[in-house]
Amino acid sequence: MKAGVVGVGHLGFHHARILKELVDEVAVFDINSVRADEVADRLGLRSVPDFKDLLDFSDFIIVACTTSAHYKVTREALLAGKHVLVEKPITDNVIHAKEMLELSEKMNKVLAVGHVERFNPAVIAASTLIKQPMFVEGHRLSAFGPRGTDVSVVMDLMIHDIDLILSFVTSPIKEVRSSGLAVLTDKLDIVSTRIAFENGAVVNMTASRISREPKRKLRFFEMNRYVSVDFASKTVEAFGIENGEISSISVEVQEKDALEAELTNFIASCKGECTPVVTGEAGVRALIAAELITDSIKDQDPFEA
Repeated sequence: MKAGVVGVGHLGFHHARILKELVDEVAVFDINSVRADEVADRLGLRSVPDFKDLLDFSDFIIVACTTSAHYKVTREALLAGKHVLVEKPITDNVIHAKEMLELSEKMNKVLAVGHVERFNPAVIAASTLIKQPMFVEGHRLSAFGPRGTDVSVVMDLMIHDIDLILSFVTSPIKEVRSSGLAVLTDKLDIVSTRIAFENGAVVNMTASRISREPKRKLRFFEMNRYVSVDFASKTVEAFGIENGEISSISVEVQEKDALEAELTNFIASCKGECTPVVTGEAGVRALIAAELITDSIKDQDPFEA
């Protein structure tokens, strides 16, 4: 198979690097042609001067450009009959996301979304223990950097945890209450939210891209069990009740490259061997929840971004 990568910034570079070992040929395109040529030379790949050239070359497309361009690029790729893996978030608004999903179904092409934390080996290990979480606490904090600032911290960082939580808590959302602030950009840079689900589950999450200390954790509480996932260290801590006593649960986390696992799953999906772990439908659900969080800040908070 031949792969095309649109956008070869930090993440797009790693997509191209890993794909080189997974498919027959890889080509890259970026609106910054100098960057595209540099990446192609460094990795021993092909750089093309125009997006249409990439479509002609490829069997499937990886969309790793800025979020605001996801809709246009994905739409053109699907119309050209290509399978698409679009980086998270699926796009910057729900209307366009639903159009992308409908188009993929019409064209009978795979549309997957790059929520790579689903492939984090710690998440995979923890998933065997998490059955019906009723309270979830999440923190995703990072130092400020230029990447991802074209969207709010909800779309940039919190979207990872939103997708994960929706994969574990399958009940509809009942209520969302949030607060947030734009500090270093004109978008929300720090957000705290409380999500209540119809089954009684409650989630408290905080995301910040102006934190001094990085932190990426989700903690799940359910009847007779507690599971904590540390995404950075790829470790899981778990406790349960046995014979009336609290005891530690041993969890083995297998070393695995999450991005490679994501791309392997997508390629297999393109071949018809399976379905994507993160489907277009899942990407739309996460985006709907993200918009509910952002809207609740505008509706309930005394300040607006």
